[in-house]
Amino acid sequence: MRSTSRPALREPSYFVLAALLGGPLHGYAVIKRVTELSDERVTLAAGSLYSVIDRLLGEGLITADGEEIVNGRARRYYRLTDEGHRVLAEEADRLARAARVVMDRLPHRSLPQGSTHQPSIARIRPA
Repeated sequence: MRSTSRPALREPSYFVLAALLGGPLHGYAVIKRVTELSDERVTLAAGSLYSVIDRLLGEGLITADGEEIVNGRARRYYRLTDEGHRVLAEEADRLARAARVVMDRLPHRSLPQGSTHQPSIARIRPA
């Protein structure tokens, strides 16, 4: 059960944490992975990414995990902390439960696999 004192994650934070599930990544790799995982719905510029990273570092959800120099520039890697794993799992569970509230109440359709055809509604024709 989610702690009532913790607000829901914002979508960029959620996808940054999700990107780090596979292991440590550097900033540009996080940007690419977030775009992939969100089906291009969330695209982060470098400035936006580092604002999210700073917030997640401050909350103890991620930590720096090494640095290397590539083409004369420092490339810092980030990874999830145990707390980050826990918070991400709780948020995923919260979102799944919220989606079930709607999905369980949608009318069930018996459409063929892949069909987007909707049943037609009978229309009254003028006499």
